[in-house]
Amino acid sequence: MAFFKGQETYSVDDKGRVSIPAKMRKVISPEANDTFVFTRGSDSCVIAYPLDEWQKHEEKFKDLNKYDKKNIFFLRMILKWSEEVSLDKQSRVMIPKKHLKLAGISSKVTIIGMVDHIEFWEPSACEKYFSEQDESFEMVSEKVMNI
Repeated sequence: MAFFKGQETYSVDDKGRVSIPAKMRKVISPEANDTFVFTRGSDSCVIAYPLDEWQKHEEKFKDLNKYDKKNIFFLRMILKWSEEVSLDKQSRVMIPKKHLKLAGISSKVTIIGMVDHIEFWEPSACEKYFSEQDESFEMVSEKVMNI
Protein backbone atom coordinates (compact mmCIF):
# COMPACT_ATOMS: atom_id res chain seq x y z
CA MET A 1 0.00 0.00 0.00
CA ALA A 2 1.21 3.49 -0.84
CA PHE A 3 1.01 6.12 1.88
CA PHE A 4 -1.38 9.03 2.21
CA LYS A 5 0.83 12.09 2.54
CA GLY A 6 0.78 15.83 2.04
CA GLN A 7 -1.50 18.64 3.12
CA GLU A 8 -4.15 20.65 1.29
CA THR A 9 -6.78 23.16 2.34
CA TYR A 10 -10.06 22.89 0.43
CA SER A 11 -13.49 24.47 0.55
CA VAL A 12 -16.41 22.62 2.09
CA ASP A 13 -19.80 23.20 0.47
CA ASP A 14 -23.03 23.81 2.41
CA LYS A 15 -23.82 20.08 2.35
CA GLY A 16 -20.47 19.21 3.95
CA ARG A 17 -18.91 17.88 0.76
CA VAL A 18 -15.20 18.22 0.09
CA SER A 19 -12.98 16.89 -2.69
CA ILE A 20 -10.33 14.36 -1.79
CA PRO A 21 -7.02 15.65 -3.21
CA ALA A 22 -6.02 13.83 -6.40
CA LYS A 23 -2.67 12.74 -4.96
CA MET A 24 -4.55 11.07 -2.09
CA ARG A 25 -7.20 9.49 -4.33
CA LYS A 26 -4.39 7.71 -6.20
CA VAL A 27 -3.51 5.85 -3.00
CA ILE A 28 -6.98 4.38 -2.46
CA SER A 29 -6.96 0.69 -3.34
CA PRO A 30 -9.73 -0.86 -5.45
CA GLU A 31 -10.63 -3.00 -2.41
CA ALA A 32 -11.87 0.14 -0.63
CA ASN A 33 -14.72 0.45 -3.17
CA ASP A 34 -14.37 4.26 -3.03
CA THR A 35 -15.65 4.10 0.56
CA PHE A 36 -14.21 5.68 3.69
CA VAL A 37 -15.02 5.16 7.34
CA PHE A 38 -15.06 8.47 9.22
CA THR A 39 -14.50 8.50 12.96
CA ARG A 40 -13.23 10.84 15.63
CA GLY A 41 -9.55 11.51 15.71
CA SER A 42 -7.28 13.00 18.34
CA ASP A 43 -6.53 16.67 18.82
CA SER A 44 -9.78 18.11 17.38
CA CYS A 45 -9.71 16.41 13.99
CA VAL A 46 -11.77 13.72 12.32
CA ILE A 47 -10.19 10.87 10.42
CA ALA A 48 -11.21 8.79 7.44
CA TYR A 49 -9.88 5.34 6.63
CA PRO A 50 -10.41 3.69 3.25
CA LEU A 51 -12.79 0.79 3.91
CA ASP A 52 -10.13 -1.90 3.39
CA GLU A 53 -7.76 -0.21 5.87
CA TRP A 54 -10.58 0.24 8.38
CA GLN A 55 -11.35 -3.48 8.17
CA LYS A 56 -7.78 -4.20 9.33
CA HIS A 57 -8.50 -2.14 12.45
CA GLU A 58 -11.79 -3.97 12.98
CA GLU A 59 -9.84 -7.22 13.13
CA LYS A 60 -7.71 -5.73 15.91
CA PHE A 61 -10.84 -4.52 17.69
CA LYS A 62 -12.13 -8.10 17.81
CA ASP A 63 -9.06 -9.14 19.80
CA LEU A 64 -9.53 -6.56 22.55
CA ASN A 65 -10.64 -7.79 25.95
CA LYS A 66 -14.30 -6.72 26.11
CA TYR A 67 -14.21 -6.89 29.93
CA ASP A 68 -11.44 -4.30 30.32
CA LYS A 69 -12.98 -0.88 31.06
CA LYS A 70 -10.47 1.07 28.94
CA ASN A 71 -11.03 -1.23 25.99
CA ILE A 72 -14.79 -0.89 26.37
CA PHE A 73 -14.54 2.90 26.50
CA PHE A 74 -12.23 2.98 23.47
CA LEU A 75 -14.51 0.73 21.42
CA ARG A 76 -17.63 2.67 22.37
CA MET A 77 -16.04 5.96 21.39
CA ILE A 78 -14.41 4.86 18.15
CA LEU A 79 -17.44 2.88 16.98
CA LYS A 80 -20.13 5.35 18.01
CA TRP A 81 -18.40 7.95 15.83
CA SER A 82 -17.80 5.59 12.88
CA GLU A 83 -19.74 6.12 9.68
CA GLU A 84 -19.22 4.84 6.12
CA VAL A 85 -19.15 7.47 3.36
CA SER A 86 -18.64 6.86 -0.37
CA LEU A 87 -16.97 9.12 -2.90
CA ASP A 88 -19.44 10.74 -5.29
CA LYS A 89 -18.89 11.10 -9.06
CA GLN A 90 -16.88 14.31 -8.49
CA SER A 91 -14.49 12.49 -6.07
CA ARG A 92 -15.99 14.26 -3.06
CA VAL A 93 -16.97 12.88 0.33
CA MET A 94 -19.76 14.26 2.44
CA ILE A 95 -18.27 14.70 5.89
CA PRO A 96 -21.02 13.63 8.30
CA LYS A 97 -22.60 16.55 10.17
CA LYS A 98 -21.63 15.15 13.57
CA HIS A 99 -17.99 15.06 12.42
CA LEU A 100 -18.10 18.61 11.06
CA LYS A 101 -19.45 19.77 14.41
CA LEU A 102 -16.92 17.73 16.42
CA ALA A 103 -13.95 19.25 14.55
CA GLY A 104 -15.47 22.74 14.17
CA ILE A 105 -15.21 22.52 10.38
CA SER A 106 -17.37 24.95 8.39
CA SER A 107 -16.32 26.50 5.08
CA LYS A 108 -12.69 25.32 4.85
CA VAL A 109 -10.91 22.13 5.82
CA THR A 110 -7.24 21.21 6.04
CA ILE A 111 -6.67 17.66 4.82
CA ILE A 112 -3.53 15.83 5.95
CA GLY A 113 -2.38 12.43 4.67
CA MET A 114 -1.40 10.17 7.58
CA VAL A 115 -0.03 6.91 6.13
CA ASP A 116 -3.15 4.68 6.15
CA HIS A 117 -5.80 7.37 6.74
CA ILE A 118 -6.63 11.03 6.14
CA GLU A 119 -7.18 13.71 8.78
CA PHE A 120 -9.69 16.55 8.38
CA TRP A 121 -9.03 19.69 10.45
CA GLU A 122 -10.59 23.10 10.87
CA PRO A 123 -7.66 25.15 9.44
CA SER A 124 -7.00 27.38 12.47
CA ALA A 125 -7.19 24.38 14.84
CA CYS A 126 -4.59 22.64 12.66
CA GLU A 127 -2.28 25.65 12.76
CA LYS A 128 -2.76 25.93 16.52
CA TYR A 129 -1.89 22.26 17.01
CA PHE A 130 1.42 22.62 15.19
CA SER A 131 2.31 25.94 16.83
CA GLU A 132 1.69 24.60 20.36
CA GLN A 133 4.05 21.65 20.20
CA ASP A 134 6.59 21.72 23.04
CA GLU A 135 9.48 20.23 21.10
CA SER A 136 10.95 21.07 17.72
CA PHE A 137 10.45 18.75 14.78
CA GLU A 138 14.16 17.90 14.90
CA MET A 139 13.98 16.83 18.54
CA VAL A 140 10.88 14.73 17.97
CA SER A 141 12.41 13.18 14.81
CA GLU A 142 15.48 12.14 16.76
CA LYS A 143 13.38 10.45 19.45
CA VAL A 144 10.87 8.81 17.13
CA MET A 145 13.32 7.63 14.49
CA ASN A 146 16.20 6.95 16.92
CA ILE A 147 18.68 8.96 14.86
